[in-house]
Amino acid sequence: MISLLGEHYCKLDSKGRVILPVAIKKQIPTKDEGIFVINRGFEKCLVLYTKSEWSKKTKEINKLNAYVAKNRKFIRYFYRGATELKLDASNRLLIPKMLKGYAFIEKEIVLFAHSNKIEIWDVASYESLIDDEPKDFEDLAENVMGNINIDDDDE
Repeated sequence: MISLLGEHYCKLDSKGRVILPVAIKKQIPTKDEGIFVINRGFEKCLVLYTKSEWSKKTKEINKLNAYVAKNRKFIRYFYRGATELKLDASNRLLIPKMLKGYAFIEKEIVLFAHSNKIEIWDVASYESLIDDEPKDFEDLAENVMGNINIDDDDE
């Protein structure tokens, strides 16, 4: 699994394309270079995966029992709007119009790379989310991470 990192403020051009920052591009494995899948995120953002990370996500979701109604509903919403994207010769990605509308994206965006994905946010939405930092982040960290045992063998 890849491990992406970085927070990049970018602008879309008049056609809705964004240049993938060099700092992110350098983190993409050669086998994945240039091919991505974008879909809807959970908090009105978009999520960009490399093609191989998307394949892993698809395998995970395909394990869901489609005879269970809530699973079918999740599967439909998760895949809704999913689109394969390819970097053009100028290292730009064209963000589909329908997905831009979903995430309220107009011109200025933030590419927030973490774990195996890149979240794409409208700047105002992202800054609002970040400004809403919990008053006691220490308690949140303890509640979320406190029961995880870190094993040195996982490195």
